[in-house]
Amino acid sequence: MNTTSTVRAEPVEALAQDTRPALKFITCGSVDDGKSTLIGRLLVDSKAVLQDHLAGVQRQGETDLALLTDGLSAEREQGITIDVAYRYFNTETRKFIIGDAPGHEQYTRNMVTAASAADAAVVLVDATKLDWQDAGLKLLVQTRRHSLLLKLLRVPSIVFAVNKLDAVADSALAFAHISAALAAFAAEADITVTATVPVSALKGWNVVDAAVDAAWCGYSGPTLLEILEHLPVTAADTALPFAFPVQWVEKFSSSSDTSQGRRVFWGRVATGGVIPGQQIKVMPSGQTATVAQVLDHARHPKNVLAGHSAGIVLDREVDVSRGDWLLAADGEGAALEASREIRATVAWMDDETLVAGRVYWALHGHRWVKAKVKRIVHKLDINTLAEEDATQLEPNAIGHIELTLQEPLATLPYAQSRALGSLVLVDTASHKTSGAVLVNG
Repeated sequence: MNTTSTVRAEPVEALAQDTRPALKFITCGSVDDGKSTLIGRLLVDSKAVLQDHLAGVQRQGETDLALLTDGLSAEREQGITIDVAYRYFNTETRKFIIGDAPGHEQYTRNMVTAASAADAAVVLVDATKLDWQDAGLKLLVQTRRHSLLLKLLRVPSIVFAVNKLDAVADSALAFAHISAALAAFAAEADITVTATVPVSALKGWNVVDAAVDAAWCGYSGPTLLEILEHLPVTAADTALPFAFPVQWVEKFSSSSDTSQGRRVFWGRVATGGVIPGQQIKVMPSGQTATVAQVLDHARHPKNVLAGHSAGIVLDREVDVSRGDWLLAADGEGAALEASREIRATVAWMDDETLVAGRVYWALHGHRWVKAKVKRIVHKLDINTLAEEDATQLEPNAIGHIELTLQEPLATLPYAQSRALGSLVLVDTASHKTSGAVLVNG
């Protein structure tokens, strides 16, 4: 089915009023599988690229779609994606935020960063790199690696896009064998796959518009864009206890109203919800108070749920600063417990090897605390997620570690909450981001 008529660039006025949730998805896979070209095709065919921008990516009279996302000079010089590039476009159905993740093993850490906040992922598979005539073909290592990382990072929707099928002699046979290999791998790894679709990013077949031949590859399902338009956005953690990281403190001490506190604490509700009259506890001080007012992002009184910004006024003056957390009090149902000991999975990003005994800054929400690496428990085989004994973690490695914190933090396992279950480790001397931490318990 041709979808050209349903894709358009909306005027600024319409976008300003558009409150539809945007789908944040990433493209990943092996090197030169066509990730940047696919995103370029989505942008061009959805009319999201200005003519002067298109003119700047012309090479020998043809549009080099990959250059629409490879913005770093080093990327253009080497013809590879190094850092995650984000692009935006919309259709009549919804808005999209795309992250183009690098395929090189050296930049696995960049892919992990992008995937940790994604609602969906499109894993590209290059048909020309596989022995597609073999029914028992083996997938590329990086295809397996990225798919397993997506599972580890709880990306809700995973779509396999088999690319470059226009360049093989028998596209139907190639797609049948490759899709069967992908299904077998997903079953073995316990990965839930939303869809597998044949595409040609270069020619645009089954990306935005259907292939010219309706029976191309023996596939009659929706295009990649149609699949993306119907994927769900990650649901907010509204069923969990209330947790709110304070990002900014607004003072209006000149007010003559002393019946409540005279500061507004702004931030985004991480989990649960907040309403006036609710009992809260301040971390790390442990003081308690009652919520007097709740303001939305437009300063209107409104109850606010997880995923939305809020301003909170308490019933009295309490010592609260940027980086503190407002949590559900012990009497408000299942309150969050704070601890100084954390067991976690870490994706190591630093060029220096991680060893036990090192001390880092840990960022949780907007709060900084010192964290010591107590023990390295396991290293994960990045191709199978099997656990191996280890005493250190090299750059781009993933492993299980134990952390001891200088001050307690209220965390939940990453499997329960992305917001409360994630931390960032930062080198205390160089201030470089060293590791992405996923709390296990």
